[in-house]
Amino acid sequence: MKEEKTHSAQNGYLMLFVVLALFIGGIALLRIYIGAFMIFAALVMCAGFVLVNPNSSRVLLLFGKYVGTIKENGLFWVNPLYTKKRISLRASNFDSERLKVNDKLGNPIMISTILVWRVTNTYKAAFDVDDYQNFVRVQTDAAVRKLASMYPYDNFADEGLDEDITLRSSVNEVSEALEQEVQERLSMAGIEVLEARIGYLAYAQEIANAMLKRQQATAIVAARHKIVEGAVSMVEMALEELSKKDLVALDDERKSAMVSNLMVVLCSDKDVSPIVNAGTLNH
Repeated sequence: MKEEKTHSAQNGYLMLFVVLALFIGGIALLRIYIGAFMIFAALVMCAGFVLVNPNSSRVLLLFGKYVGTIKENGLFWVNPLYTKKRISLRASNFDSERLKVNDKLGNPIMISTILVWRVTNTYKAAFDVDDYQNFVRVQTDAAVRKLASMYPYDNFADEGLDEDITLRSSVNEVSEALEQEVQERLSMAGIEVLEARIGYLAYAQEIANAMLKRQQATAIVAARHKIVEGAVSMVEMALEELSKKDLVALDDERKSAMVSNLMVVLCSDKDVSPIVNAGTLNH
């Protein structure tokens, strides 16, 4: 397969002087045939001027044959018969549409990506694919669909998952995998991927409420676990201090009642109403 090659074009300012000289000389000699020929030659040569802006290029063709690519910016002159195709070398942003796909667990999610890319091989971009800009859009969507099916949206303990990488929490790992996947697909078009990352991620609308409740329930269970763990430590410390300082003698029945009351007070999510016992400990 042919590769990109740089074309050395002639200085455009020098040729501009030549064209102006031919045009002015042709006007001066317009009464004879050579004057008309000089004007005609000047007009034909005007078609050979090429202006290349910074971070831009021109792909040159001669009757369908690839001649080369001009990447140096400035004013140049080439064969007037060349076909000149403009290809930008600037970095471009692509924000994909939100796609509805299934994650590794089969849950429907909405996902989109932000891609930063640029053309590095003008020959591949111009001739190996039909429309390189549309090629970027289609292949990026395909890469996002594949990536979403490789990882779960989140890691839930009740499903027995032990996934180190999830779409929601592992931003760097997922972005790296996405960038590699997109680069493999776009390399045939001579395109370099500068950055690829997830732009939008959420559960699909039909399961969003259910998943939100599930996440809230998981958070509540985790919080309750911490509260109970702390309450047990506080009750244990209270019994040890009472026993150490010999403030009150407690049998097993009274210890059980005290533990029960303390656990209710410490673990309750509402304020408790204390009851003052003015009699003995048994009443």
